[in-house]
Amino acid sequence: MPLVTTSQILSDARNGRYAVGAFNVENMEMVMAVIQAAEELNAPAILQTTPSTVKYAGLDLYLANVKTAAERAEVPVALHLDHGSDFRLAMQALRTGYTSIMIDGSHEAFEVNIELTRRVVEACMPSNIPVEAELGKVGGKEDDLDGGEGSAYTDPEEAKMFVEKTGVNSLAVAIGTAHGIYKGEPKLDLERLSEIARAVAIPLVLHGASGLPDETVKMAIERGICKVNYATELRIAYSEGVKEVLKENPETIDPKKYGSAGISKVKRFVKEKMITCGCAGKG
Repeated sequence: MPLVTTSQILSDARNGRYAVGAFNVENMEMVMAVIQAAEELNAPAILQTTPSTVKYAGLDLYLANVKTAAERAEVPVALHLDHGSDFRLAMQALRTGYTSIMIDGSHEAFEVNIELTRRVVEACMPSNIPVEAELGKVGGKEDDLDGGEGSAYTDPEEAKMFVEKTGVNSLAVAIGTAHGIYKGEPKLDLERLSEIARAVAIPLVLHGASGLPDETVKMAIERGICKVNYATELRIAYSEGVKEVLKENPETIDPKKYGSAGISKVKRFVKEKMITCGCAGKG
């Protein structure tokens, strides 16, 4: 089917008290793997690209990949700009045809974040393209994104004010997660999450889920998370598939052989996370 926006997908998740997995994709094989997993589980899927991924190949090339794969599928698929770094990139993604936009002003002062987010929301509104923002600071490192060593947790009252002033459609919250690989098991402030969910009436997003125990993710979903982002573990899975083929036969020169192994590994991981999120059977 044609690409869809994240509006209905996340609204259904919020009403149904489950979450939709959002998966960062780096190449054609990862796109294929995520959508194959979604079809096999009859699950909605959100595919994402970060600014550094976009810089590598271009918004138009990723759109073409995902759009074509989505049109072959019978489950809803959305293409999301993850951690849009500025207004210009957000508008480029909008004009290119992305069906969901994140603008990340979390490193700015509160009022600056509000103004930046409001501008993006107003620009996307005529096209009915939903906007995700971030409040607080999710730490860690991933791609060109550096969230620092610590996390400035999202304040529930600020979240309420932020949503009212920006009109944003979904909100990524900082409750103790981090981007990249965890050095130890993170301790999430789940009570804070519950307070935020009571304060705002829009879907909440969990960044930095790679490496989180599935039970922790499930507890976060029970308290209001509707979208769960996975990135680093997809890269690991794909790379492991490639490495296994080349280790077994270093003379392999056909990219389809190790690409297929990467697809298999990523698809297995994505299916596991879709089941964890509770979106299997919701397509």
